[in-house]
Amino acid sequence: MPARLLAISDPNPSQARPAERDDMTLIGVARSLSRDQAVFAEGAAADFVYKVMSGAVRTFRLLADGRRQITGFFLPGDVFGIEARATHAATAEAICESVLVSARRASLGADGEALGQLSRCVLRELHRTRDHLLTLGRRSAVERLASFLIDLADRGRAADRLALPMSRQDIADYLGLTIETVSRTLTQMQASGLVRVDGRQVQLVRRAALADLCE
Repeated sequence: MPARLLAISDPNPSQARPAERDDMTLIGVARSLSRDQAVFAEGAAADFVYKVMSGAVRTFRLLADGRRQITGFFLPGDVFGIEARATHAATAEAICESVLVSARRASLGADGEALGQLSRCVLRELHRTRDHLLTLGRRSAVERLASFLIDLADRGRAADRLALPMSRQDIADYLGLTIETVSRTLTQMQASGLVRVDGRQVQLVRRAALADLCE
């Protein structure tokens, strides 16, 4: 798909995710990316802000020993690439075939409404980052995975059904676990009747019980 200049908004606001109904409408260039294609690299100039229109994006950093720590997942409607400094603190890649729209960061400064929307996006991401730090520091493997699934469900349009765009390795690198632990924990959750797993399709059978694990 060739790049094109356009104004992007949710095609049907009445079906938008509740937490994202005040998302930014960006005027910029739409870009299609293939699986694992880079959006930007760690240390690159943070000149643009991005919004996911379809697909999904992960951000990550490589540790000194070569391990990967995924710092975030961004789904349709999410805005990312917002930095306090002039350069990006992490690398961003498309998880699957995705469409993004990008807008110059400088162009948002003169638009008061856009700045307000941008602030709300930043606050949501800070809230999610705080919860993620708690997850990594204080929770067991089953609590980490339960928290992750609940968060994805809350960000989606279906309260109890998920189509995971990310792999189990991605989930492991996000939650600070091994892929074997993620797979084993999902199996245990299914055996306990908490979830039903079919490949990357996950149904939250006992959502309330999963939420209790996150407390």
